[in-house]
Amino acid sequence: MDYIKIRFADDVGKIDVDLQETLDEMFNMISPMSYQRRQRVWKPQVDVYETTDEFLILSELAGVNRENLRIELGRKTIKIYGIRREETISRNARYRLAEIPYGYFERNLSLPWPIDRERVEATLTEGLLHIRLAKLSVERVRNISIRTS
Repeated sequence: MDYIKIRFADDVGKIDVDLQETLDEMFNMISPMSYQRRQRVWKPQVDVYETTDEFLILSELAGVNRENLRIELGRKTIKIYGIRREETISRNARYRLAEIPYGYFERNLSLPWPIDRERVEATLTEGLLHIRLAKLSVERVRNISIRTS
């Protein structure tokens, strides 16, 4: 069985993510065309579902090899990143239309509930990354015995 590498971290740069998204929006408003040419990081499409017990994240990563995919988990955050390599079609071919992003990609998500980092599953099937994250039980009840002195 092949595994996707998952690294655990403390809330994977939530402030950095928020700041970067704000700056991206500002630059895009000023000059959308020049900003898109300079931008090197692309963001894959993501769907996030929540049940009472878990989060399910689906990410569209067609053409990304498992070896080039990484996942980092914080207490309430997840970072999906890696590289999609461009395929060589032909040496004498010219682009007529180029819409598929290649190179480094990154997606940072903040979750509303802490996750149990011991119960995480990730699979890559037919270009879709499926990540199951069990919610951490915050209401763990612990009985304390009271001794007499």
